[in-house]
Amino acid sequence: MSAPLQVSLPDQKLLDALAPTAGVEFYVWDFSGPAPAGRLDIVVPPYMRGPEVLAALESVDIGLVQSQSIGYDGVADVLPAGCVFANAAGVHETSTAELALGMMIASQRGMDDFVRNQATGTWDNSQRPSLADRRVLLVGYGGVGKAIEARLLPFETHVTRMASREREDSSGKIFGIDSLYEQLPLHDIAVVSVPLIEQTRQLVDAKFLAAMPDGALLVNVARGAVADTDALLAETSTGRLRAAVDVTDPEPLPVDHPLWSTPGVLITPHVGGASSAMFPRMVRLVQQQIGLMLEGKEPVNVVLGGAAE
Repeated sequence: MSAPLQVSLPDQKLLDALAPTAGVEFYVWDFSGPAPAGRLDIVVPPYMRGPEVLAALESVDIGLVQSQSIGYDGVADVLPAGCVFANAAGVHETSTAELALGMMIASQRGMDDFVRNQATGTWDNSQRPSLADRRVLLVGYGGVGKAIEARLLPFETHVTRMASREREDSSGKIFGIDSLYEQLPLHDIAVVSVPLIEQTRQLVDAKFLAAMPDGALLVNVARGAVADTDALLAETSTGRLRAAVDVTDPEPLPVDHPLWSTPGVLITPHVGGASSAMFPRMVRLVQQQIGLMLEGKEPVNVVLGGAAE
């Protein structure tokens, strides 16, 4: 009889959803103390704790690190040698796309102003820009970008897709990032959902923002460091551009940062994936990884340390 699969989970809630499973021994480990075993076949780190917590794996024999996030910026710098790292593709795309769409509607239709007006009993029924008929540029066409597109099209928007390289699919052309400055002036809304890598760090800089037309809306559901905060503040504080951002740099945004009080800027506190949809999808992903390992098959979503690297 083979030894049971050793799986560590960051909290009791996830353990209760997964256990008991034949052939698997579970542990609860939130990385705050020593590892529960010298060998762990699957480790699920705590959510939103940052890559630095992975240093706790240094003295443990690890089969797979299964992240609860899509992004994995900074992980390669701290992941112990020999570890295989999988992201949570398939878990957060729907929720992040919902938030992106909600932020677009809120910004376009003035929901943030209406909330403030409600506190003072101000009746301002001036006309606002629609989402319908807007030209939307998706800068980033991975899982999140595709989920955003699927939700935008029923709202009768005109969507342009942009990825790292130009290509065609069944829906037509996907522009390459080399067309960025040709496309930005043609669009009313730019939605950024790229991963944070060296090439995308501060992609949304003064040049990017200057290329957007007056009154345009920037939506950032990527990572805070994808945008230059000072450049964003400079453009929005004049009222030339508007912004809806779920991520900031720094993060959390300091309480006295002027971006908080800039008219036309809507800020949510990095909650793109933080919805009721996350937990059951995370459970299904861990169940899938356990099933694959029990069958001797390769895990899915591997982004570091495996064949996908």
